[in-house]
Amino acid sequence: MRLSHYLLPVLKETPSEATIISHQLMLRAGMIRQLSSGIYNWLPLGLNVLKKVENIVREEMNKAGAVELLMPTMQPASLWAESGRGDYGKETLIVTDRHNNQLIYGPTNEEVITDIFRNNVRSYKELPLNLYHIQWKFRDEIRPRFGVMRGREFLMKDAYSFDIDEKSAKESYDTMYRAYFKIFKRLGLKAIPFKADTGAIGGDMSHEFQVIANTGESEIFYDPKFEELVDTDELDIPTLRSLYSAADEMHDPAQAPSDVKSARGIEVGHIFYLGDKYSAAMKAEVMGADGKSTTVKMGCYGIGVSRLVGAIIEASHDENGIIWPESVAPFQAAIINVKSGHEACDKACEALYAHLCEAGIETLYDDRKESAGSKFATQDLIGTPWQIAVGPRSLEQGNVELKNRKTGEKQDVPLDKVIAYVT
Repeated sequence: MRLSHYLLPVLKETPSEATIISHQLMLRAGMIRQLSSGIYNWLPLGLNVLKKVENIVREEMNKAGAVELLMPTMQPASLWAESGRGDYGKETLIVTDRHNNQLIYGPTNEEVITDIFRNNVRSYKELPLNLYHIQWKFRDEIRPRFGVMRGREFLMKDAYSFDIDEKSAKESYDTMYRAYFKIFKRLGLKAIPFKADTGAIGGDMSHEFQVIANTGESEIFYDPKFEELVDTDELDIPTLRSLYSAADEMHDPAQAPSDVKSARGIEVGHIFYLGDKYSAAMKAEVMGADGKSTTVKMGCYGIGVSRLVGAIIEASHDENGIIWPESVAPFQAAIINVKSGHEACDKACEALYAHLCEAGIETLYDDRKESAGSKFATQDLIGTPWQIAVGPRSLEQGNVELKNRKTGEKQDVPLDKVIAYVT
């Protein structure tokens, strides 16, 4: 992508309304712009990152055996009455259509997915089943703040498992527990699981996943063994669940290990064992092996996809801007023409840009007639992992200057060897 053809409205100054670093940097890097309170336009750079986060979540859900579908944003309020939940409280946005039917802009999807299940699944032979979607939601927060971290409209992944009994339902729960660690690891995040209140979702077991970040909204306390265990490929779930972890007011120093660690955390995922809270109320039943009708057991598994974008920035930035993990960086490499209008620089940049694109490397070519300093600052701000500076001096030696955004290391590399360095 040529930057001269791209919408990237970067800002030099930090907007006064932004109080946390992710909100500040997403505005300054031209990723988002507020449309109204708690509702944001995702501009091209931000959307690129959002889609990559979404795809990682999707890939790991598919690997875990979940099946994707798509549920509507608008739900009939009658379903919520049937489940006995009523609505989501004052955060619920309810509208009345022209036929005088009430519709809810979905803040969550337990009722809708249970309705899909009861109308389409008949036998225990079709279980276990895990269905998920990635969809926009709306909750009318009384005080939206922190940009995409606590907005009113947001992108969520919601999965729901259905099993014939509690034992198999707990196995489905553990499958999602493992999948969440894989997702966060691929996103460059270290997540700690905490026993949590089931809240408005319900059920009798719940864990929330907190990402460690200096600017996190919650104070968390945890056994230091977590840091080693969550990085392993094969998770020891019983050991993980036996370790101490607590957030804010749930912390009990008397129960914590002597070497307990404290940090700030950002909640990015939440899983629930629902049992038959919704399936019993809405008669989600299948024919069991004994020929009798059996109420299924359910689980619910949420990840804040748009919130994760903010969480990654909170966990990975410096004084110059964002430092993206390569898995979600909007562009893998950036070409910086140090002297636009210089014949040799222009020619080398064009050839390098074509070469990188042919190799399948997402590349942003800063072909603007701006100062070199401005171009370098822009790339540091938006967090491009590899920055390739093409200038007259280095070209005389057949080289370009390659900068690693994460480490800050710079080195001269041969022009024809660049791809080997950035892949």
